[in-house]
Amino acid sequence: MSYDLAVWDGERPANDRTAGRVFTDLFDRYMETEVCDPPTERITAYVAALVERWGDVAEDVEDASPWAAGPLIGGAGGPLVYFAMSWSRAEEVSAWAAALAESMGLVCFDPQQNRLRP
Repeated sequence: MSYDLAVWDGERPANDRTAGRVFTDLFDRYMETEVCDPPTERITAYVAALVERWGDVAEDVEDASPWAAGPLIGGAGGPLVYFAMSWSRAEEVSAWAAALAESMGLVCFDPQQNRLRP
């Protein structure tokens, strides 16, 4: 079982409902397509900071890494990164990931709860 987060580069939506629509649109456009858009610089930097802090599944640190799949950059396309973490570490890791997104001027959305974070 995993816990998912979505982070994107753009304006923070006014409310959770609007954020849900923005997330769905971005996911459909960048994740559910045959065309592979490379992640933006800001998303690449965000993923690099996550990997620096927590490691990456692809780097033989699977037991130490909180990510449910890797490499983490594989869940990024255009202005969006969508990633899963193990349920047992979700509280700690998602809080840190959300705070990092905010500090970098990115939007963090929790699809399980349909709400913006933090």
